[in-house]
Amino acid sequence: MNREAEIISIIEKNPGIKFREIMRETGLKNGVLSYHTRKLEENGSVKIDRKSGETRFYPLFVTEEESVLITSLRRDTQRYILLSLLEGKPLLFSEIVQKVKKAPSTVSTFLTRLVDDKIVEIKIIELKKMYFLKNIDMVHEIIEKYNPILLERTAYSFADTFSNL
Repeated sequence: MNREAEIISIIEKNPGIKFREIMRETGLKNGVLSYHTRKLEENGSVKIDRKSGETRFYPLFVTEEESVLITSLRRDTQRYILLSLLEGKPLLFSEIVQKVKKAPSTVSTFLTRLVDDKIVEIKIIELKKMYFLKNIDMVHEIIEKYNPILLERTAYSFADTFSNL
């Protein structure tokens, strides 16, 4: 298998994968991987999303809506929020904070991002602000299809570093 095919295969198995993760998977050096990913982008073989200081790679068959959701599922706090809402019933902010076990300010920041990304919606029910998944079926489908719930490899290598001390 040539380098580009190997990289495409990794991206297809791990939609939303970061550049450094591809480096670890392939063993390629930064410059070599940059060359190959640039070629793949130029010939339209993969989608590359450069946002907020991170670059993520997606196969062509992943829609924009799916890529936004996958990115959220690859971030710990956002993933915990989404999983707490997967039960299907709308939750109060305080209930989400309790389930996610993070500071209210942290939950607020990431919940706002999920609302801005149109993954989570807000409804006023009995004069209370309630949060729920906009498309619960799509969240289930993405988790089942790509399983981005697994921690990114950076978390594993971080844990490995400590276990080897």
